[in-house]
Amino acid sequence: MTGKQIAIIGGGPAGLMAAEVLSLSGHRVTVYDSMPTVARKFLLAGKSGLNITHAEDYARFANRFGAASERLCPALDAFTPDDLRTWAAGLGTETFTGSSGRVFPKVMKASPLLRAWLGRLETQGVRVRTRHRWTGFAEGGFVFETPEGPTIVHCDAALLALGGASYPRLGSDAAWITWLRDKGVEITEFQPANCGFDVAWSTIFAERFAGMPLKAVTATSDAGTFPGEFVISRHGIEGSLVYAHAASLRDRLASDGKAALIVDLAPGRTAERLSRDLARQDVKASLPNRLRKGAGIEGVKMALLREFVSPAVLADPEWLSQLIKALPIPLLRPRPIAEAISSAGGVRWSGVNDGYMLKALPGVFVAGEMIDWEAPTGGYLLSACFATGRAASRGIEAWLRR
Repeated sequence: MTGKQIAIIGGGPAGLMAAEVLSLSGHRVTVYDSMPTVARKFLLAGKSGLNITHAEDYARFANRFGAASERLCPALDAFTPDDLRTWAAGLGTETFTGSSGRVFPKVMKASPLLRAWLGRLETQGVRVRTRHRWTGFAEGGFVFETPEGPTIVHCDAALLALGGASYPRLGSDAAWITWLRDKGVEITEFQPANCGFDVAWSTIFAERFAGMPLKAVTATSDAGTFPGEFVISRHGIEGSLVYAHAASLRDRLASDGKAALIVDLAPGRTAERLSRDLARQDVKASLPNRLRKGAGIEGVKMALLREFVSPAVLADPEWLSQLIKALPIPLLRPRPIAEAISSAGGVRWSGVNDGYMLKALPGVFVAGEMIDWEAPTGGYLLSACFATGRAASRGIEAWLRR
């Protein structure tokens, strides 16, 4: 079995993890990537602190992947968040758990981990070919555009780990869809995931409050109610709390043509208390003073109320208290997929066997965000990419044995 030639197309976490496992088994592994350097999206994710996985109860963790949780579970079971932390420590990257349960490297960067990882892969004989853009199939092999011109690569097995459709400037442009569809691979159209949304702000509001964070709030959608914060943008809303609801809001917009994020601007107070405290304010006082003294509402929170609530309701303590507790922010559309942190869609699970091989293309495997799954931010995305890369490598080994 050893000594087989394996091509891994895509040098992100999924592809590099597969390269590590397969090279340890004695295979000759070459990683091809279209960019000048590998793992560019991985490095971008680590610029503000690499959230590598999550420390919550594993049973809950494994159910964070929506409809794909059942199919992903074997891969996640075989490479759990604890396993990922142990693996990182073996490369000299110790991790810690933040207050939210998110797990980060102590150095809060991706580059030291990646450098050590690439050093290990080089020691194991893995070859990395950058500026090699896959452009389809020909003559029983894989065609690449390279600085030296087109070339065709033949191999005993191949893994496609080309990512989804978010951040195309970093290499994940989903150009591969056409070539796989031509071979009979069924693909669900990509959609933005963990994305912001457009809102029809007034010009005055957008100019004054773009970039302002909305802190200490909770937000509700079909996905549930979560605390956190988000940011007002020139186009609408974005940030971690919005991303937690993004899949639900996106799907609601698609099915109903409308959706709203429901925001509680004063999570620590009941509507009854707010109504009572607002009613006590001097009716001759200005609205900003009444909101500040009676509800602790000021700044961007007060501006949001003025943006969506009529003057008559703002003057009524009972109605105003209800809206402070549940202010709908109507959404127009998700932001473009090129801006999204991740994408939903990709190769359908029905076309992938348990070893991550494409049923339509024996000997060709897939891993990472190419496959139709999505997850919230919080380390889940990276964990699943690592885990599916390992699972696909085991699938390749099993197929080569047969």
